[in-house]
Amino acid sequence: MPPGPSGLRITRALARRFDGRSETSLDPDLRVFVSDLVRPYGLPLREDLLREGVGHSYEELAAGLLREALAEDEPVDLLVLAFDTPDVRPGAPSSLALSRSVPGEPLAFAICDQGTAAAFTALRLAADHHRTGGCRRAVVVLAEQTALHYRPSEPVALPERHAAVVLVCEEEAGAGLAVRQVTGAGSPEDAVRARAGELGARAEVLHDGGFGIGEPAQPFTGLWARLAEHLPRWRREERPALLAGYDRRLGVLSTVALP
Repeated sequence: MPPGPSGLRITRALARRFDGRSETSLDPDLRVFVSDLVRPYGLPLREDLLREGVGHSYEELAAGLLREALAEDEPVDLLVLAFDTPDVRPGAPSSLALSRSVPGEPLAFAICDQGTAAAFTALRLAADHHRTGGCRRAVVVLAEQTALHYRPSEPVALPERHAAVVLVCEEEAGAGLAVRQVTGAGSPEDAVRARAGELGARAEVLHDGGFGIGEPAQPFTGLWARLAEHLPRWRREERPALLAGYDRRLGVLSTVALP
């Protein structure tokens, strides 16, 4: 009898907040990078942050969590780093550096410039990659650091503390995680209620700060830190769940269903 269908599921999640700073926040290349980034838009640099060396590199935030999350005999096929606030180490791709902190030789890349939707995009791409047959274990790294080294043209939400979340996604029997991302969905609250209804009465729902609830102190990682708290119970009870994020600036509604 042929094996049944399988899908990619989030099996483990670790979250941590950090204080301090990285030495790379004083690297002269950071000033060059930020200057080139903002020059076309005429935005001023935050000279105080550049002078003091404020900020944390995503490689340093996440490397320890990755080593804690994975055993040496658990090779990773795909690693995706997702973030909103720019990294403070522009000279080297942090996603490639982090791939050296996990077993195996994973394909590694980063996703940014999508606001809070980037985390959902990372999971969607991991699920798509699994369907090609070339990915039995994927790791999604979500990170945010507190320093924006230029003055934005409009107010943006910055985290209170540096933070990182590691999501380990593995092939399991049955349906896998399902990500939906839409723009112009009318009422995002109604759309989330309808999506949750598809999962049944036992489903639990977590919203991010885009709905006016959740954890605005950590706008990018807060939702996923709460997932790390709930996931062991959900898996133990075999309870379906829905995570919903709404980036009001971009008008993107994202949901991920965990069967």
